[in-house]
Amino acid sequence: MLKVEGLTIRFRNAPRPVVDGVGFSVGAGQSVALVGESGSGKTLTCRSILGILPRGASVTGGSILFGQGGKGGDEAVDLLRLSQAGLREIRGSRISMIFQEPMSALSPLHTIGDQTMEVLRLHGACNRAGARERCLAMFERVGFPDPVRAFRSYPFQLSGGLRQRAMIAMAMVARPQLLIADEPTTALDVTLQAQVLALIKELQGETGMAVLLVTHDLGVVANMADAVVVMRAGRVMESGCCADVLGRPLHGYTRKLMAAAPSIPEMTCGQDPGAVRDAILEFHGVAKTYERGNVRIRALDGVDLSVGRGETLAIVGESGSGKTTLARLAMLAERPDPGGRLLFRPAAGEPPLDLLSAAGPELTAYRRRAQMVFQDPYASLSPRMSVGEIIAEPLAIHGVCGRGEGRERVRALMAQVGLDPAWANRYPHAFSGGQRQRIGIARALALDPQLLICDEPTSALDVSVQAQVLDLLESIKQRLGLSLMFISHDLAVVARLADRVAVMRAGRVMEEAPPAILFSAPLHPYTRALIAASPEPDVNRPIDVATVALGAGKPDLWPEPFRPAADGAPPPLVEAAPGHFVRRAA
Repeated sequence: MLKVEGLTIRFRNAPRPVVDGVGFSVGAGQSVALVGESGSGKTLTCRSILGILPRGASVTGGSILFGQGGKGGDEAVDLLRLSQAGLREIRGSRISMIFQEPMSALSPLHTIGDQTMEVLRLHGACNRAGARERCLAMFERVGFPDPVRAFRSYPFQLSGGLRQRAMIAMAMVARPQLLIADEPTTALDVTLQAQVLALIKELQGETGMAVLLVTHDLGVVANMADAVVVMRAGRVMESGCCADVLGRPLHGYTRKLMAAAPSIPEMTCGQDPGAVRDAILEFHGVAKTYERGNVRIRALDGVDLSVGRGETLAIVGESGSGKTTLARLAMLAERPDPGGRLLFRPAAGEPPLDLLSAAGPELTAYRRRAQMVFQDPYASLSPRMSVGEIIAEPLAIHGVCGRGEGRERVRALMAQVGLDPAWANRYPHAFSGGQRQRIGIARALALDPQLLICDEPTSALDVSVQAQVLDLLESIKQRLGLSLMFISHDLAVVARLADRVAVMRAGRVMEEAPPAILFSAPLHPYTRALIAASPEPDVNRPIDVATVALGAGKPDLWPEPFRPAADGAPPPLVEAAPGHFVRRAA
């Protein structure tokens, strides 16, 4: 279906190619994974197939043959020698691409439905009514909880995970012969990731679609790929059958990637963890409702949680479960519905501060003590400010120190997070994703906070950089005695970092326990689904699709103790064992 030979790509005035002699092939119905760390040339290779290289980049050698050739299908064509009109005929209909960053790839001026229908309308597949019907059917297949509402929504009205589902639906609605998937599951929780991967496999079986998969998740590679191409610095380091490359890697770089890949370790129930004795932050009956027109959305529904002083509380769950809303409430970026309480204790033994009634100096002091590391290191840093200005901004806002002392503080913070202080005058675009996340962490540490809220801080990073950022967070926590509220959908990361884990679904906590207990003896069917859906970098340990389907499906399919009551009220959260809470009938 696709044969790439000797592909070479250069940027204008660059001393060497960014893609240098890359070659591989993808057969009909086959899945080939391109893996490697950021900057290895994976995305440029894929974009060259569709003729959408960024400005300043050009193909200087090689060929890209697309088609069945002599196997009874269309005659193979060299995509590099096609006219723009010829490429437009192929793009979207015969070759589709799922882009990595949906917020940048989707038009902010058009609804999700119109953008998805455009694919079918441009290529004359059907009329408007037929296109709408096919789009809604695809929205349902990729896991939209309300396809009609998603069809009418604009990108900014959807969460990151829902925007990614829209990108996947847009790429697959025309049933292409070749699907190029550039990090298609980065922003998705593990249960939806399992469903999307199963959907791609299902469409492959129905249509013989070939898949070129770009990912840093070796667990996804083990579950999806027939063959693997490992790239580094624009060159192919190793390629071959998936079982051989992952099971018996020969190149040192491949072995390094395998060593950095996180996985959930085998755990046994440990000692009784007891209750949280010294909570720095407490949520009591916290709820949050959003109104969009005549629609009321219950994002949080009576959440009770505590973050212990010096501990890491991990919050996991699918997109739309309320994780980020909880973080925004903790930062007081939004206010909860009346009736809940949000308490903060600056020091052990002190009376708690009621954050919802705090004002003036009390509120300002809390905003210094609680800081946030955002999910997207590209969108959360101002492109118009230098790194030094970005890190120093909180110091200036709170009047912590003068300009000279501030410069010294910035240099110390950059060194603390592993960045060269000499880079303080550079701008964010000059840094990689992992370096930008380090800048975000340095900014969050500028005011010496007590509580650090991390919202998916490693989801956009490749495995080697992710391991470095996690090492950094662990060392900072131990050195400074920070409390962490860590939001993630990667259970392997949670198993490594967390002291306690809260599992959320539909705005409620379903289960809460230390990771050793939660991962070795999960009780709630949804928790079991999350664990079963977590991909391992081992071809002999595939995702348990049946368990995922049960736990991630409708609550009325769950076993009796976990089902909502007839009036829709969920079972209460009860203590099933010391330190282990689960939402089920007592």
